[in-house]
Amino acid sequence: MLRLDAVAFMWKRMGTRCQSEPEVHMILRALRAVTRVVAASVLHLEEAIVGPAEMLSYFGRGEHDGTIGNLAYHNNLMVQYWSALATRDTRLMTHVMGTHFPELLTNATFATYIRCHDDIGWAITDEDAAAVGVTGYGHRAFLSDFYEGVFDGSFARGALFQVNEETGDKRISGSFASLAGLERALAEDNDTRVDLAVDRILLGHALIASYGGIPLIYMGDEIAMMNDYSYLDVPEHAHDSRWIHRPHMDWDAVQADAGTPAGKVLAGTRHIMARRKATPALHGGFPTRIRDTGNTALFAFQRITPTGNLVCLFNFTETAQQVPLQWLRDQGVVLMHDALTDSAITGTNDTLVLSPYGRYWLA
Repeated sequence: MLRLDAVAFMWKRMGTRCQSEPEVHMILRALRAVTRVVAASVLHLEEAIVGPAEMLSYFGRGEHDGTIGNLAYHNNLMVQYWSALATRDTRLMTHVMGTHFPELLTNATFATYIRCHDDIGWAITDEDAAAVGVTGYGHRAFLSDFYEGVFDGSFARGALFQVNEETGDKRISGSFASLAGLERALAEDNDTRVDLAVDRILLGHALIASYGGIPLIYMGDEIAMMNDYSYLDVPEHAHDSRWIHRPHMDWDAVQADAGTPAGKVLAGTRHIMARRKATPALHGGFPTRIRDTGNTALFAFQRITPTGNLVCLFNFTETAQQVPLQWLRDQGVVLMHDALTDSAITGTNDTLVLSPYGRYWLA
């Protein structure tokens, strides 16, 4: 795997924003062609953290279709995960994922992830925000405040990175577990909130394991490692908040008791990945089709296969939610079997109930 860093910015032209210029795609196509000749088994992973419409060009569009990149980080899925968690509303997520991305890519796929070594930039356009009745500026500012932990009622603890005083845009640093609420819940000694934080983490891992593509789990997220503030004591690091989520690996936590947050997240993550491996409908060659349940707390998509659909459901709130069984049948759920738990499901009053931050992969 050859990771190409910050590819969008590698060609400069006066009078432009120097991002995603045509020559970028020509160079990437040439690099991939040469690699195919001399090292055919090498894949290109392109780091292009840009808006939805621009991102797809790094898989190749038009004359470059299927000839540029094999993999690209699905930063929009990551951003929409954090947005839906903060708002408890999946309308923006459903809109962006359903309108900007093809159901299947040509000779390529996504690298799906929730956190990585870098900060989070809120790649939400004004147009997409307006489509669900909010302003882009206001929503991006809200997300930064929420995940910094200064918004009233936030469960997160993070740190600002690269504040742009002219535009008001602010990026966020922080580990998955701390942004998902575990650090604050432990500090408050609140067992209920600890459990909710664990479920937020497992919700994210179940999402990236089923959406389509190759799921990437950042070191330490499988054991719920939290923010490391020791970077502030290192002069070379203190100016860069990204070091808050770049700790040394905690190998002791890998052996943690099953009842601890680290133990629960590790066991849950291993289970999710085992069930992914055991579920043929999650093969990367099958399309991913976004669906609207009519419940703004839920995010849903189908994996379309010749032998029947798999419907993946995710509850982005801390309260139980419902979806009609008839809606599931309309999407092709026949067996009423949850591939994630490998067990049959039953409804109550012709509805399926999802627990707080509940997730299903329904056949």
